[in-house]
Amino acid sequence: MVFWVFGYGSLVWNPGFEFDEKIIGYIKDYKRVFDLACIDHRGTPENPARTLTLEQEEGAICWGAAYCVRGTPERERAAMEYLEHRECEYDQKTLVNFYKEENSIEPALTGVIVFTSTPDKEVNKYYLGPAPLEDMARQIATAVGPCGNNRDYIFMLEKALFNIGHEEEMVIELANEVRKVLDLLENGISRENKLLGAAPHIVLKSHIASLELQLLPEAIATDS
Repeated sequence: MVFWVFGYGSLVWNPGFEFDEKIIGYIKDYKRVFDLACIDHRGTPENPARTLTLEQEEGAICWGAAYCVRGTPERERAAMEYLEHRECEYDQKTLVNFYKEENSIEPALTGVIVFTSTPDKEVNKYYLGPAPLEDMARQIATAVGPCGNNRDYIFMLEKALFNIGHEEEMVIELANEVRKVLDLLENGISRENKLLGAAPHIVLKSHIASLELQLLPEAIATDS
């Protein structure tokens, strides 16, 4: 028994399950978007995090990592059960072709599983849809959940794509905007007041500290 799964988000840097082989490569006609809510890992129902899903776009490519699980049906089932629990916000398993850098014509693998979500708010309760860059950055900068904070998700994604040699402009732009929001919060000035020219609103230091106290060790693997 054998199956391959493609990771394009936290699976790139933190797979969290036993695998036999890892290959860096890409899939075609999909792009990353931060349009999916996470309410149990890096966010809460009251303040959901924004995490990645894939959106179809002809001509696009999405770099990431393919993981292989070989062995008994029990081993395969254990890995899939872990992934389904971890990726519970995703309502689809799509089969895709996976390509390596040295050959963009012939796929290196076929039938690779990738977790995706239906881009429809009525069908998929976790689908947030697109938003302006500043709104997404503010949400990512402030969301916190049982597995940590949302900002670490995008910063680790940015680092992971750098490490595999395939940085992504959208991720860098959004990560930099999140840093701007964090700088404003740390300086005690809300972005809204600064943009509107209103009197600065001082955020109490104790509020910032309370966010930090909610963080859990990164060893927790049930990320999304």
